[in-house]
Amino acid sequence: MTQSQRQRERQWRQRKEDQQPHGKVKSFDQLADEAGKTETDNHNQKSKNHPF
Repeated sequence: MTQSQRQRERQWRQRKEDQQPHGKVKSFDQLADEAGKTETDNHNQKSKNHPF
């Protein structure tokens, strides 16, 4: 038994769309959270190193 053309194309398209060669892309919310944490961490480190 052979697969229909449409079924083969659908499976190929699904495999193609599921690929993530550089890892999963983060959402804007995740990036914003990380940026906020980084800025806060950097500010805290600067405060510890400088007396004023």
